[in-house]
Amino acid sequence: MSIFPEKVLRFEPVYQTRVWGGRELQNCFGRELPDENTPFGESWEIAAREEADCQVASGSLAGKTLSELWGDLELRRSIFGTSAPAGERFPLLCKILDARERLSIQVHPPAEIAPEMGGEPKSEVWYIAHAEPGACLYVGLENGVTEESFRAALDQGTAEECVHSIPVHAGEHIYIPSGRLHAIGGGTLIYEIQQNSDTTYRVYDWNRMGMDGKPRQLHVEESIRCIDFGDIEPGMDQAEGALLASCEHFRLERHEISGDGNLSTAVKERFAIGTVVAGSLSAEGQVFKAGDFLMIPAGADAEGIVSGSNGAEILLTTWP
Repeated sequence: MSIFPEKVLRFEPVYQTRVWGGRELQNCFGRELPDENTPFGESWEIAAREEADCQVASGSLAGKTLSELWGDLELRRSIFGTSAPAGERFPLLCKILDARERLSIQVHPPAEIAPEMGGEPKSEVWYIAHAEPGACLYVGLENGVTEESFRAALDQGTAEECVHSIPVHAGEHIYIPSGRLHAIGGGTLIYEIQQNSDTTYRVYDWNRMGMDGKPRQLHVEESIRCIDFGDIEPGMDQAEGALLASCEHFRLERHEISGDGNLSTAVKERFAIGTVVAGSLSAEGQVFKAGDFLMIPAGADAEGIVSGSNGAEILLTTWP
């Protein structure tokens, strides 16, 4: 059993303005956003970075940052468990993305070349919370695209013709390893689980202006070095039972909990980050509904984390 006394930890999200963002965090999840007119594209729900370090919202650790929890060796052991990876920084970053417009076509550096480029690798998985009719993702390259033809398309402002598009619907998911060219299409709301990195090389931005009225910076040569040009026309991933994605950095599962059930069977005393997709959960007087994230300490009594009368659909992110 857990040596940490609480069953769940809830964190205050950090909202990020983005030129492609909107107000769906408010419209879909009832969030109170910091500003009435600003487009918020990202909510960093579980984050431990200098620019965004989420704080515990309530309980015995209220006000402490995730970095402080991770940096305290006793708390690290009691919350994150003995199987937690070593490292000075909490290794995961969990977000909600509200893409009202298309994101830039971009790539994250693979681990083998990231250090020499002064960046960090970032592999991630997207789970589609909502998609408007006709929404799509841009992932990988169209058949026949080479580095030379891609460079030519960039020069001509037609790079979108080189990138493979996939129609997308709520409940689908896809793993995006470092090196995979990608962009999120407009009209999507996405849960993103990723390595704790924020290195992105933007290769094409649909010829649009940024929030300051100027073109956003591109990183063409860095992107070309990182793109996997053998990644041709991938499709959405398929679940293997409860398992959605597994890599050296995290494991992502989806579970359906019956009405008035609990998380004990799904969690199995592991450290986990829960994301409520549908329905609701309650624990220790707190209620978690669709769009909410909760951290479950290793060994916690998950029988005390119960679903509402209509059940719950949840994502669980655990150590690999």
